Amino acid sequence: MQIYKFNSILMPVLWGGVKLLAFKGLPAQAEPIGESWELSAMPGRESVVTDGADRGLTLTQLVERYGADLVGEDVYRRYGTQFPLLIKLIDARRDLSIQVHPDDDMARRLHGCSGKNEMWYILDADEGAIIHTGFNRQLSLEEFDRRLADGSILDVINAIPSRSGDTFYIPAGQIHTIGAGNLLAEIQQSCDVTYRMWDYNRRDANGNLRQLHVEQAREALDFDARDGKVHDMPLIAPGMTRLVECPSFNVSLLEFKQGYRLEIPAPHSFIAMVCIDGETMVRADGMPPVNVCRGETALIPAIAGGVELTGNARLMLATVPNSKG
Repeated sequence: MQIYKFNSILMPVLWGGVKLLAFKGLPAQAEPIGESWELSAMPGRESVVTDGADRGLTLTQLVERYGADLVGEDVYRRYGTQFPLLIKLIDARRDLSIQVHPDDDMARRLHGCSGKNEMWYILDADEGAIIHTGFNRQLSLEEFDRRLADGSILDVINAIPSRSGDTFYIPAGQIHTIGAGNLLAEIQQSCDVTYRMWDYNRRDANGNLRQLHVEQAREALDFDARDGKVHDMPLIAPGMTRLVECPSFNVSLLEFKQGYRLEIPAPHSFIAMVCIDGETMVRADGMPPVNVCRGETALIPAIAGGVELTGNARLMLATVPNSKG
């Protein structure tokens, strides 16, 4: 086994821009790029190993080949060969649609997949950039329908100025949208189900209005008022801050100037590592060293044990919490 790096799956979309390619150090393209899928097992958009003995294998094939040694004993028992997380980088040059995601029960019933809890870490934000998330007061279904109809739905959603380093947690059921000018990293459950309820009457490249999913959104929505910005981010180890902790994933921010040793005390989960600044050489016992630089994502197998990091970097580390606590 090895520490794995994957191809980036670049997604041209009408609201995308040019920041994402510059962040990853890739040449500009004519089409606006809105997303880069960094670690994905979604059918049709699977990450593929870029080098080493397993070069060319998809993420699902890796899990099928190595099982618990790769993803962890607890993760494998719970999810089998279905990799549980999806990691993206997102560049919003224009406002995204107002949307919501289903929880596990609804997603399994209607789509045969998990629901979608997600978190965002702001990498860069233009002056005046906004994140809209959660209703700003208690709302009835009747008022929700009226505001969708007259286009005033944004008036009842929290508008939070975003800055580099901000963290947002968006559980399934919470209304949200990414405002123009935000570049962010997204870590979520492995689900691509989105219910759009308002899209500013925009049209696609063929002049058609984009499809909305209002009835599904009405069922999925949690109408309780809440603010999705994360304020309490405790220090859990030297240089390491917990950004989000939820049943689907734990995400931490690690910053170091010269080096760091990561310990994996019990192999219950893999570590997904997203480099958001600098670069680091990653070493684990019996595995070839791998260099990970800004805009790249690496997957560290659960059996890696002690992991040595050298260099100067800022990393996001995502794991799946142990179901046994």
